[in-house]
Amino acid sequence: MAGVRTDEDLVSEYLAQNREVAQWVDTLRGYCENNKQWLARREFILRNMDAYPTVKPGVSNSSLDRLLSLSMVWANHVFLGCSYPEAVMEKIKVMGEGIVVPDPPLHKTTRTEKCSTSSGAPDDSCAKRARLAPNEPDGRPAGKTSNRPMSQKSGPPLQAPAEHQPFFNRLYKAVAWKLVSAGGFGPNLDHFEILCSCVESCKQTLTCVFVPLKDITGLPTGRTQKEGHVCEIRCQTVYLGTGYGRDEAAARAMASKEALKVFQGRKVTVKIARRRYKGRDVEDLLLLDEQPRNQGFPPALSYPFQEECAGNPS
Repeated sequence: MAGVRTDEDLVSEYLAQNREVAQWVDTLRGYCENNKQWLARREFILRNMDAYPTVKPGVSNSSLDRLLSLSMVWANHVFLGCSYPEAVMEKIKVMGEGIVVPDPPLHKTTRTEKCSTSSGAPDDSCAKRARLAPNEPDGRPAGKTSNRPMSQKSGPPLQAPAEHQPFFNRLYKAVAWKLVSAGGFGPNLDHFEILCSCVESCKQTLTCVFVPLKDITGLPTGRTQKEGHVCEIRCQTVYLGTGYGRDEAAARAMASKEALKVFQGRKVTVKIARRRYKGRDVEDLLLLDEQPRNQGFPPALSYPFQEECAGNPS
């Protein structure tokens, strides 16, 4: 009906009257967030700023970190169907009251799954978890995949390595200090906990994708019937490592160990490289060290660079 102002109109009007806030809040947009996701999360942040009086434009502090973390948890729940501990779900439900998301995605997953640290306690902030299912080739919820077939046009934008490099330079330093405090890289470390805590300290999350070993195509005949799982770890869509194990926890531990090996060199570099995904070559975004590789990379279990992601501004 003409004359009715939507929430988006009210947010736009507020930002037009507060240019400093408008310029600052746009710096909080995540890489690969499409417009629909960002506008919803931006409204969540603006609506809840009053509850965190120390949150000021351009000022980094623990209150801002908390608000941004909760905004990501809320967005992950709304757009990806992620589930979290009951107390967290109740909190984001209250904080998100009144926010209307047009045509929200429908999620068919009913099983609640949580990442766990070495202590076995659920960790709702360390990592996002994705499980591949039929008709969900890249681990995203049903209904969110691109309508066009994947082709050479799909893939990370050419500027992606340069955009991601500053973050991974910070992560490299965080991992280096963490390993020094742990006595150095070794087989007895909790590699997932170390990687997770370092990524968290840089205000990001890991994404873990799990696939049963028997569902992996292209394995030698003698291995196709073996029990076990494969885990792929990414951060900010950048591939970090793949691991195999008898169960998901063991596969994740091995993937984390492989990821941490990359940080043992003098530096890490984000690059675009060719990988196999579902029987075809694709361009993927990888974190690499300076060591030469005689063998190719493990096949990709997920591919986050579909059309809707690749075309988004950072």
